[in-house]
Amino acid sequence: MVKRSKCKKLGALLLTAALTLSVFLPSTVSAAAKESESRQNDYPIVLCHGCNGWGRDEAFGRLAFNTKYYWGGNVDFQEELNDRGFTTYTAAVGPLSSNWDRACELYAEIKGGTVDYGEAHAKRYGHARFGRTYKGFVKDWGAEDEDGNINKIHLIGHSQGGQTVRLLSALLGEGSEEERAASGEKVSPLFEGGHSWIDSVTTLASPHDGTTLADVKGTNKFAAILLSAAGSTLGNFQNSAEIYDIKLDQFGLKRKSGESLKSFLDRVFKSSMWTNSKDNCAYDLGTDGAVVQNQWVTAQPDTYYFSWGCLGTKKALLSLDGHQVADPLIMGDKKLYNAQWAAQAAFMGSYHRKDYSREIPVIDEKWWPNDGYVNTISESGPHYGSTDVIEDYNGTPEIGQWNFMGTKHIDHEDIIGRNWDGALDFFVETATMLSQLPK
Repeated sequence: MVKRSKCKKLGALLLTAALTLSVFLPSTVSAAAKESESRQNDYPIVLCHGCNGWGRDEAFGRLAFNTKYYWGGNVDFQEELNDRGFTTYTAAVGPLSSNWDRACELYAEIKGGTVDYGEAHAKRYGHARFGRTYKGFVKDWGAEDEDGNINKIHLIGHSQGGQTVRLLSALLGEGSEEERAASGEKVSPLFEGGHSWIDSVTTLASPHDGTTLADVKGTNKFAAILLSAAGSTLGNFQNSAEIYDIKLDQFGLKRKSGESLKSFLDRVFKSSMWTNSKDNCAYDLGTDGAVVQNQWVTAQPDTYYFSWGCLGTKKALLSLDGHQVADPLIMGDKKLYNAQWAAQAAFMGSYHRKDYSREIPVIDEKWWPNDGYVNTISESGPHYGSTDVIEDYNGTPEIGQWNFMGTKHIDHEDIIGRNWDGALDFFVETATMLSQLPK
């Protein structure tokens, strides 16, 4: 009994010493060590932008919005994450294209090779089957390592980018029966199915059920006016791709020699891709198009799914119906674009309908809270037309279903680093969480 008592006293002294020592150790060292030890995978992260987004080498953001990087504003989130040991790449897909076309481009950018939009899809929408050729971010993506494990990636998509990465994950997992039938032995690996190459999908302020902002007739014309005005402001540059690369080669939409950017953008919005087609961003972002995608784009059983919502509105003081308007403390930092954001927020904050011919027939007060571009209710995951399971995150990631991480009181742009001081920490925390997912 005496010996056991002495052992207990000695153990208590050692425990006290250890706890005391930990207090005086620099917190950054212990945190870094803890993070390093907790990493379970080193899969690369690929960032996919939303509608009207731009690449890291394009000057559009700086000239039009005084924001150099899509991801980070004037701080390069890609390199910030790389510096912290998280291998990260920034994709640049068609800013006005459909989710299908964007997913095909994203696949080629990551894997390397020529974009294949699919024989059946290309014929249906009247554009070329093949697009640009890319070197590839992760050329061994999908291959087995020396231990027999598949080299996977983490995908993070903002806004429409969330719809795009979901679609890519479904195509890799399930393929396309239509494309396999149309192409036979020449079918792209993207459409084969059976590829468990994506470890996680994270969506930020994404319109999984669409945004009512895109449901309004004339949305395309409004977008055309804005982009044409931007093109006019940017002037007549020799190389438009260095300013804003539209990436609509498949529709034959390339800037002519000596053509001004404004003239080129005007021509883009007069294209048949808008007037006679559903193969564009406007359709996919609307509630009808989003539900059609939800009906076949399902969560894969071997992939983790995370979603974040944003809220930048509040109830209007003078509204008896509880309409929502932009919260000036959140959205009042857009300078020249303040009026535009306020108008968008107010429209979504009061829009309602009862039309049983629509995919989502009833739009009511549940849809009014928004982040300036997307209805907050749409951002947790696909509800309409979908069989996916969506659960509030409880601290333990569940695979094969949506882990809804919560709603942040910030606007649609804040979450990717524009005018929110906490954005970089948020991305580091997200990358850390993804690295802790088991292989």
